[in-house]
Amino acid sequence: MGNSSGSSIEELQACESHQWYKKFMTECPSGLLTFYEFKQFFGLRNLSDASDAYVKTMFTTFDMNDDGFIDFMEYVAALSLVLKGGVQQKLRWYFKLYDIDGSGCIDRDELLLIIKSIRAINGIPCEMSAEDFANMVFDKIDINGDGELSYEEFMEGVQKDEMLLKMLTESLDLSHIIQKIQGEIKGIK
Repeated sequence: MGNSSGSSIEELQACESHQWYKKFMTECPSGLLTFYEFKQFFGLRNLSDASDAYVKTMFTTFDMNDDGFIDFMEYVAALSLVLKGGVQQKLRWYFKLYDIDGSGCIDRDELLLIIKSIRAINGIPCEMSAEDFANMVFDKIDINGDGELSYEEFMEGVQKDEMLLKMLTESLDLSHIIQKIQGEIKGIK
């Protein structure tokens, strides 16, 4: 009896994977998602320059082999991270996303740009301004006070501060986009 629930979970996951694949191939018959198609895929239209830059950064972080496209395996890896990734995995991804120039450190301007862009895309009102949030992050975790967050400072600082971890996780919550896709998948069936 114990095996029956395990197999039904596997069947559910296989069915869900098939639906994700069907959605991906319906939206992107070539099997390679361009940046333009990526924005269309997630319903991101009429974005400000800052929001568009953020989406481009997100696209680049999902394009793991840097070929300018997101293939189905990269798409699945991205969704898996967003839906099922652990704190460490998500924080690594957040750091890569925030480090816009790829310098290995996050400066205040990079953090501020991403926070503003995320808020513009999510459209969710926040009590704290983006500037105040960026200042708070740096006040709490820029240990050496050099105005940049190294990977180690970011990972350690965010994990030690429950409120900061919660705020970062909520600010990068993509579940509304996932729900939109899942709603469209149900419509495709």
